[in-house]
Amino acid sequence: MPATAARPIRVLQPFARIRATTNPYIAMLHASLERTPGVEPVLFSYPRALVGRYDVVHLHWPETRLGGRTPARRALRLLLAYAFWARVRLTRTPVVRTAHNLEVPSGLSRLDYTWLRLFEGATTLHVVLNETTPPTGRPSATVLHGHYRDWFADAERSDAVPGQVTYAGLVRRYKNVVGLVRAFREAHAQDPALSLLVAGNPSGPDIEGDVRAAADGDDAIRLDLRFLDDADLVRAVTSGELVVLPYLHMHNSGTVLLALSLDRPVLVPDNEANRALAQEVGPGWVLTFDGELDGATVRRALEAVRGPRAQQPDLSRREWDDAGVAHREAYREALRLRRGTSTL
Repeated sequence: MPATAARPIRVLQPFARIRATTNPYIAMLHASLERTPGVEPVLFSYPRALVGRYDVVHLHWPETRLGGRTPARRALRLLLAYAFWARVRLTRTPVVRTAHNLEVPSGLSRLDYTWLRLFEGATTLHVVLNETTPPTGRPSATVLHGHYRDWFADAERSDAVPGQVTYAGLVRRYKNVVGLVRAFREAHAQDPALSLLVAGNPSGPDIEGDVRAAADGDDAIRLDLRFLDDADLVRAVTSGELVVLPYLHMHNSGTVLLALSLDRPVLVPDNEANRALAQEVGPGWVLTFDGELDGATVRRALEAVRGPRAQQPDLSRREWDDAGVAHREAYREALRLRRGTSTL
């Protein structure tokens, strides 16, 4: 039975439960959908996905439906994933996918990539997280990434250490943590009062080894390379006078919003999305650099954040109740598109 004005839109979410380790974006979005009239988010299970009742499928990182700790488990998950795609296609169920990343994930098998292409072909509408996202080839709805203020409202914060630069979050190759360490060492050679904290879980032993090698011999660099729970993450971010995220590719970054939600300024690559964010949140909160990060840029950024600015960045456009309503409208539009009565 299709969704009507009298019945909420039943939306199949891509996760089976909300855990303590669940991405806060997912947890906050799910909570906002539960508060939003006209939407009924339902948690994922393969019995529900294959034979249950729902009006819309919402995906975030579809590749997380694949993989497994053993070859047998991986084969089973892949079989179920293809069966899920077949159910969606046969029933013409609208698929909404949030475009968190512009790039296709790497390191997957041929069958994995085939499944991703099939589900992309079944996608009705993309949710994009900022207004500078280039066209995706599908109808889209912009829903700005919400802030983290409520999520971390009760977390204990550190006092900012003068001269401390902080990197916090997953340590992945494209996030260019090694480049940050090298740039910091240049800055530290000119100003011995500076310090650097790199806190977060490396994606593998190779990148961990590279970060440790880059930092070796500089006592002003502290490495905390492990999984950080929320309390540790807040303490790490707020201990810095400046958060530096020197990603090689940056379009949507929850870590930028995390730092801003904790009232810490950030230094990020210069691009259209980050310039728009800088204008949105107000002067002095989002600083940008062009080209390769170097020590002089780090020192200039530290000097800049010591200037006057508002007590907090303006995150008023990123309230989660607004995001819930915007997602409801995206689901409605996906249903209209599937029925051939688009309002776009």
